[in-house]
Amino acid sequence: MDHSEHEIALDTTTLITVTGQDRPGVSSALLHAVAKTGMVVLDIEQVVIRGKLTLGILLDKPSCEPAERPQLEQAVKQAAEDLDLECTITHGVEDTCHAGNSPLLVTVIGNPLTSESLAKVADAVASVGANIDRITRVSHYPVTALELEISGSERGVLREKLTSVALESDVDLAVQDANLMRRSRKLVVMDVDSTFIREEVIELIASHAGCEAEVEQITTRAMRGEIDFAQSLAERVALLEGLPVSALDEVRESINLTPGARTLVTTLQRLGYEIALVSGGFHEIVDSVASELQISHVRANRLQVADGKLTGKTEGPIVDRPGKATAMREIAAQIGIPIENTIAIGDGANDLDMLGLAGLGIAFNAKPIVRQQADTAVNVPYLDSVLFLLGIPHSEISNVG
Repeated sequence: MDHSEHEIALDTTTLITVTGQDRPGVSSALLHAVAKTGMVVLDIEQVVIRGKLTLGILLDKPSCEPAERPQLEQAVKQAAEDLDLECTITHGVEDTCHAGNSPLLVTVIGNPLTSESLAKVADAVASVGANIDRITRVSHYPVTALELEISGSERGVLREKLTSVALESDVDLAVQDANLMRRSRKLVVMDVDSTFIREEVIELIASHAGCEAEVEQITTRAMRGEIDFAQSLAERVALLEGLPVSALDEVRESINLTPGARTLVTTLQRLGYEIALVSGGFHEIVDSVASELQISHVRANRLQVADGKLTGKTEGPIVDRPGKATAMREIAAQIGIPIENTIAIGDGANDLDMLGLAGLGIAFNAKPIVRQQADTAVNVPYLDSVLFLLGIPHSEISNVG
């Protein structure tokens, strides 16, 4: 069979558009009417909004003569009239499904999503000569999320335009290729402190050691990228010397998951995704969080203990900025997932290598330097909003909190 594309002559094409109250049997009746004319279907699109139907069918018949068109129009208009639908018929319509670049998907998230913000998104799409072919709502709560199918633009060009829109407007935007890879098995790797959980664990530990202010200051500088993470880790851990290891039990009990974290994990697990926690924090805390949610892939630092007290040092490999990327690569290889099928989520400068390596890097309520370099940024306080970037609608999300 020859699968090569053939040229469609404009003078042989016909577009039928019907609108009105939706009901069972509309598509069937119209297609049976079309079938009597011997025309072939080039494209068909249908949308129902609050019970109102819009259905478009693009037809072609290379051997069609102008004299045959009245027969088609009569058959279709009669079928539409019987269904109490309005019908328009246009001849000589171009089939654009093969034109331009591969389609893109733009996810728009707002809380709320204002018409002004959405207008700016539409302006950006138009400014690069692209077209919005389809808009679908994937969530109405706790945020409004729309998925726009875009044709006629390269990903990088459109992403650059929309990045400025996201900075100017109160919306989060992501641009992805609309291909089968988006639906394939994936690995989601998440930072822990201030991403998967609300707290910075080392600051909680420091509060028991009486050095919280000093540790918090070092943490802030590290997350901004002002000092090397490994250096900052060593400085902060040194301040914990002499703290009884029993204090870590109280720290574990004070941990709070980020809103939506549990829903994100259970939904992804149900859909067959692999999940990993890769943290610049400590196994002594992260392991219990992972165990509670049945997350089996964990990488973190480990505190050194002697005589029941912290020594002020760590032991084993340091999970710093390059260490996080290495961990993600190793976990992906271990479970047989290509690196382009990974998603990384983080908020600090030590997440940048991991975000850059991933197929999709998401900055979650992140520092400015991270938002600027990540593929996309999510600034609403719900971690499960990441699901909408993966094309998972609200109807498929586990309602578990």
